[in-house]
Amino acid sequence: MDWDYVKLVEVMRRLSIEAGEKIMEIYNADDFDVKTKSDDSPVTAADEAADALIAAGLRQAFPDAMLVTEEQSATHDTSGDTFLIVDPLDGTKEFIHRRGDFTVNIALVEAGRPTRGVVYAPAKGRMFYTEADGRSVEETGDLALDQIGETRPLSVSEADNAALMVVASKSHRDQATDDYISKYSVKDMKSAGSSLKFCLVATGEADLYPRLGRTMEWDTAAGHAVLAGAGGAVVRFDDLTPLAYGKDGYTNPFFIAHAPSVALKGG
Repeated sequence: MDWDYVKLVEVMRRLSIEAGEKIMEIYNADDFDVKTKSDDSPVTAADEAADALIAAGLRQAFPDAMLVTEEQSATHDTSGDTFLIVDPLDGTKEFIHRRGDFTVNIALVEAGRPTRGVVYAPAKGRMFYTEADGRSVEETGDLALDQIGETRPLSVSEADNAALMVVASKSHRDQATDDYISKYSVKDMKSAGSSLKFCLVATGEADLYPRLGRTMEWDTAAGHAVLAGAGGAVVRFDDLTPLAYGKDGYTNPFFIAHAPSVALKGG
């Protein structure tokens, strides 16, 4: 199908804000239930409410598009290389522990490559997305539903390979990740939850984000799109080829997100 990117970006942005409002209602409540999915990962009412809202909005706006969403397991049996993909609440553990580093993620994958996406962190009030032309921005201000506010263009850093800024996961750090990071000359480390790590590379706040752990395509597609629109790249850890989407089961291999000026090391 031919995509109307102006409409797509408007819809993704609006749905992410609406989903963020639902998530924050539950986040700010005194208590919320946490259930466990079949893979032992947690799920809350916020995941489910945000998913229902986003999926309905996307299906109404783009009825002919293939849709993959984390919380609807029936969509995981689909196959194709061009589709909309949603993680309604990435960083559920951050949400449960009220750490704020959780995001709403909506992306378009075309021919196996994320080309448009939005990453919204409602507890932090940070909104990153690709514009219709594919270039990435951060929107500042009140994030009104019907009025796009001021934006600033995003651009990856010109990395100093003698003093790199590295961002890594808050919840999934392990020895293998630390061993890989130790191959670089690191000036400083940041930790962040969810897809915000891609956005920190996109803004130039970090140069390198290695992920040596299991992720799914809905975890990464929106952040990957934002990073690509800022001039960055995401490659497989094993052979440093571009990370592709539409893989069987939507499972990712280990990967490295980076500014192109980083001299990558082998695994």
